[in-house]
Amino acid sequence: MKKVAIIGTRGYPSYYGGFETAVRKVAPYLADQGWDVTVYGRAGSVAPTDENRDVRIKSVLTRGLNTKSLSTLTFGLTSVLSALIHKPDVALVMNVANGFWLPLLKLRGVPTVVNVDGIEWERDKWSPTAKRVFRAGALMTARWANALVCDAVEIQRIWTESYGVRGRFIPYGGEAPQTKPIESGLAHRGYILLVARFVPENTVREFFRAAARLSQKWPVIIVGSTGFGGDLDQEAAELASSNPNVQWLGHLSDDDRLFSLWQHAGVYFHGHSVGGTNPALVQAMACGAPVVARDTPYNREVLGDYGKFVGPDDEQIADAIGSLMESPSEQLRLSEGSAERAQVSYSWEFVCGQYDDLLSRTVEGTYTPQAAESKN
Repeated sequence: MKKVAIIGTRGYPSYYGGFETAVRKVAPYLADQGWDVTVYGRAGSVAPTDENRDVRIKSVLTRGLNTKSLSTLTFGLTSVLSALIHKPDVALVMNVANGFWLPLLKLRGVPTVVNVDGIEWERDKWSPTAKRVFRAGALMTARWANALVCDAVEIQRIWTESYGVRGRFIPYGGEAPQTKPIESGLAHRGYILLVARFVPENTVREFFRAAARLSQKWPVIIVGSTGFGGDLDQEAAELASSNPNVQWLGHLSDDDRLFSLWQHAGVYFHGHSVGGTNPALVQAMACGAPVVARDTPYNREVLGDYGKFVGPDDEQIADAIGSLMESPSEQLRLSEGSAERAQVSYSWEFVCGQYDDLLSRTVEGTYTPQAAESKN
């Protein structure tokens, strides 16, 4: 039985973000294909009593510094040190910040597949020092990883041009759930939704300004938080407390509730401006949410012709959302088109199969970037 260690997420099962969503899908799929799967994580971030937990997945919790700037590096290091002892056949490593530890795995004879995530050094939330760390981690990843995963074609292009290494394109997936009951007090296609981590590059502050105007006519539902507390959490709380037509729900780990909010939204605003294929956007599409998104190469790549695109100005955001809220026919076109696009191009079955194939090829030593290029 082939053994894989998954390193660099908050663990299994966890509901924190995109990496964790991917692990909840990929890990059981790999177990179905005969893999022995170990997922490294952090105490307090996993749900060991989750009824949906696959008991075949080994969850190993390690120690680290649970701070914004050091958590990835420290938990990544302790996870790698544990993996060195148990020596899996391959390690699936998430995030280039863990590129610093790849030489240790190489010396132990453990090949690595690294999901490079987005272009972290472009994110406003990081300090200049943190951005330099991510750039250095990317250089180490390009040098030491056996294979790279790029979740968007645009990310693939950037890595090829910047580092001379071609990654394999494997996006995030989405699932089309059965129709969920609508939240109490809301009407189908009658409210505006934001689901995002509260960081500047997700256009959260600009959306809050737009929401103050939009909420005069429609309910606005805000899902998300910073995860560490901060000014944007305070702004969300003040906006909700001063406006009865705005609800701030904080971070939600209940998939059924999130799916319901996406399914029935009149507009889902996706303000992510950096990074590649975003899991929340793909899932919103799978749920049939009409989308207004920041105009970026990544969002255009994912949505194609089934989204409305805007700049970062709050008045533009408010105008685009308001226009779509007043057009049921356009809501229907975007909803049906994006749901079909998600099913065809971004299914979890496809995504998980790609990970299985890449990990298997890496263990066998048959994977090369050239082979990936011809396959894509």
